[in-house]
This record gives sequence, structure tokens and C-alpha cells, in this order.
Amino acid sequence: MTTTAAVVGASGYGGGELIRFLDAHPEFSTGILGAHSKAGSTLGQVHPHLAGGNRELVSFEPDRFAEVDVAFLALPHGASAKPAMQLLERGVKVVDLGSDFRLSTPQRYLEAYGAEHPYPDQLGEWAYGIPELFADAVVASDRVSAPGCYPTSAVLAIAPMAAGGLIGLEGIVVDALSGVSGAGRGVSEATSFGAIDESVKAYKILQHRHQPEMMQAIGDYSGAPVELVFTPHLVPMQRGILSTIYMTVTEGTTIHDIHTAFDKVYGDQPFVRLSEVPPETRWVVGSNNALISYHLDEASHRLIAVSAIDNLVKGAAGQAVQCANLMFGFDQGAGLPTEGWMP
Repeated sequence: MTTTAAVVGASGYGGGELIRFLDAHPEFSTGILGAHSKAGSTLGQVHPHLAGGNRELVSFEPDRFAEVDVAFLALPHGASAKPAMQLLERGVKVVDLGSDFRLSTPQRYLEAYGAEHPYPDQLGEWAYGIPELFADAVVASDRVSAPGCYPTSAVLAIAPMAAGGLIGLEGIVVDALSGVSGAGRGVSEATSFGAIDESVKAYKILQHRHQPEMMQAIGDYSGAPVELVFTPHLVPMQRGILSTIYMTVTEGTTIHDIHTAFDKVYGDQPFVRLSEVPPETRWVVGSNNALISYHLDEASHRLIAVSAIDNLVKGAAGQAVQCANLMFGFDQGAGLPTEGWMP
């Protein structure tokens, strides 16, 4: 008997990737597709690259969506909290790709988003969906909050080093470059061709909402508070995130220690891989992989990590499906691509 999955927010880039993975999944069957702004349209009109284009997109109605086993919410910030709770009340498992439940306390949420959370008692109740680091919580939960794309790239590289006591937990610097699909599918002057072509820009310096999410996730995994600064950059490419991370290692730490700590956490994981050279975004585009390299200057005790992911796959839809696989007892890699596109 197949497990039925719904997608709410099916008209966006993340929603389209979810449908692509679910349609090819050996265990999940793609059920109802919700897209309020495109209700009444066919899938082919919204995502012409996907098969089964005659499927209709519908508005979200809790009772109608309660027929499925799991719902993926690919909605903008602030839009997923209410439907998530409505679905959970009806016995549907939920994987939320949005940011509504990522932070674990009302105070953190208020500081990051400048508003009170509509369901403050739910903060801290959702599993944080990086399966390689928090698999036990994901397996045990009926509600998973999938991480942001930037945090996925950075946390995967930093967490094993922090947990292993190999780096200082203050003064970490994350500089990350993202393709424009991370801003979503909506029309925006800031992400128009004329604005982004042949240009690179930093934005939301010291104000990006993913910074507290990174610190929370690394702190939760390592068991100690972490301080870092994060600067995101928009670059003229469609997909991909490349994070360059600067850390200070503890006295006596060698590159062998770094690689050993990496292998201890990710040695049996199918998607997180150690790269001997700095990875490129084109090596991971289309896949659920994260490629990470480490470079140590022993004289200055500086460790530089370079981490590459596809923001729409490992940074969004792919990781969400990976979480759902664990929630239902399937192989975590089921239905997910392990090879990227190149060139």
C-alpha cells in the first residue's frame, strides 16, 4: 500500500521540485496539489517541465487535504503555521519547508522575525530536519521543520567540528553565495535579469533571519552555545549555494582530526561527502548532495570550510523528502538523486 503525499504551495520552485521527487518515489504517491494563487490551473500550465500536466491545482481546504498521509508545506514565511496545525489536528504528518517552526523559543522567534508567533507553544515541538544530525528526532516526530538553505550548507560543515571540540565556538564567520531561485518565483526588481546579471551583492548584513537558526542548530548538536556572523550574497546564477566558513581550531588540531570528525558524523551518510578540493556549485546542482572541503593553516590555527549544495534540493525539497522517508520508515535516500548535473 502506497503512502500518499500532498504538496501545499505547489506552484513555487520548491513545490515543483517536491512534485518531481514524489512522482518518481518508490514509496510515496503524489496526491492533492495545493496552490492558492494558481487554483484552477493545471500542473502543466504552472510547471510545464513536469509530467502529468493535466493534474489540477486547488486551494487549501483542511478536510480535503486530511485524506493524505503526509503534507509538504512549501509556503512563504508566516503562511504555513495555520495549515500545519489544521493538518496535524486531522492526523496528517507535516513537513514544513518554511520558517514558521524552525526556531525553538518564542523569544528567538520574536527577535528574528519581529512578531509574536501565532502558536508559541509549538516552538520547540518540531523536529529540526537535518537528517544527518537529528535523525532520531525526525524519526520520532509527526512534524518536521525543514531548515533554510543557507543554514543547511553552513551547519553541515560546522556542527561536527563544534561537537568534536575542534574549534572555538565564538568568532565563526559564514560568507555564503546563493543563486536567485532562493528568493522564490515571485516577480521582483531585485532579482530581475537587469538587477542581477554581471553583479554580486551582499544583503541583510547582520540582519538575516538564518543567522540565529544557524547558531541554534549548531548549539543544539554540539551542546554548547555558538556565536557566528553571517553575510549572504546574491550571485547571477539560478541554483546553488556556496558557503565559505572561517573557524579557529583548538591547539594541536590537525587536518587528520578534522577529517576524522567529519567521517564520524557522515561516514555512513549517502548525501554529505568530503571533497579533496573546494567544491563548485555545478557539482551538486540537481542532487541532494552536500560537498564540503576543509583547509587548515596550522600556523594561524585557521580552518576554512567550503560547502556546496543545491538550494532547491538539499536546501529545500530534497531534504524535506529525506525527512519524510525517515518519518515513515523508508530508506532515507528513496526517490532522491545522488548525482548532480554537469556541465
